[in-house]
Amino acid sequence: MGAAGYGGSEPNRAAVGIPDRRIAALAAIYQPPKIAPATLEVVDIPGLASGSTAADGRGVKLLAHLKDVDALLHVVRCFEDGSVPFAHATIDPVRDVETIDLEMMVADRQTLDNKISRLAKRARMDAEAARHVAACQKVKDGFDQGIPARRQGLALVELADIRECNLVSLKPVVYVANIKSMEDAGNTHVRALEALAAAEGAEIVTVCGRDEAEISQLDPADRPEFLAALGLQESSMERLLRAANRTLGLVNFFTAGPKEVHVWTCSRGDKAPVAAGKIHTDMEEGFIRMEVIRCEDLIELGSEAAVARAGRQRVEGRSYEVQDGDIVVVLFNQ
Repeated sequence: MGAAGYGGSEPNRAAVGIPDRRIAALAAIYQPPKIAPATLEVVDIPGLASGSTAADGRGVKLLAHLKDVDALLHVVRCFEDGSVPFAHATIDPVRDVETIDLEMMVADRQTLDNKISRLAKRARMDAEAARHVAACQKVKDGFDQGIPARRQGLALVELADIRECNLVSLKPVVYVANIKSMEDAGNTHVRALEALAAAEGAEIVTVCGRDEAEISQLDPADRPEFLAALGLQESSMERLLRAANRTLGLVNFFTAGPKEVHVWTCSRGDKAPVAAGKIHTDMEEGFIRMEVIRCEDLIELGSEAAVARAGRQRVEGRSYEVQDGDIVVVLFNQ
């Protein structure tokens, strides 16, 4: 998503594997025929111009595609080059972010108005309905001050009261500073976007599209040398996908063996039965216990038997919160 980008009317969708260097290390230990990385589904919509969400315009239809996503990746141009078309005569990342925020708030306002209208009569006699209306109005008042819902500091009860509205401006954002070359990484436009992201506690990743295109064409074995020549340890796409994972509050855990190394995803703080349910619903319903070893322990010691001999294998119950990097075996009633 970005300001006034390509002019299509339909989104592009793709499932993208989340890079995780632990996968290769586990594959070297188990030599499985199958490897299944964790994935993120990405929905890419054309850029929005100022006013495009007015009167059920093109922007409203495009933003509707984002209703069901969990976070936003906002691509912002941060380089000067007159030969590359752009909607504005100047480069101003803060202006472009504010443009998108405004369009999202316009669309969200209509959603809130619809809920207020639907509950208006019942709110006169029903305390819960009245509370929902008040929460909707509070968010609208924030919009009047130019503050998107995600930056309004809403209380948990207020978030619950507006949850069904599925506001686009409430979704967390990862900012993507789009640069022409790595020489632009510290320019004034990137710094301005970094300051904006820091002010709202958001992540920012700098991406050079040209370099990423070249990296994608290389054999995986040749990529480290290319990255090293750029002064990087990993590609921008790797950093971006990990930033998205952190913003979503996700952790990766593993099942691993001679048949498959599989990366699973759950929310940070999920208990063992919930995480087991990501593997199979029967595991959540019939959960008994979870055997856990740490990925780094297995990589260090080289085998499950060695991890067990070192006393680093654990058995956890229903209250255990699964951690990033756990390798699990779930025992359950079938």
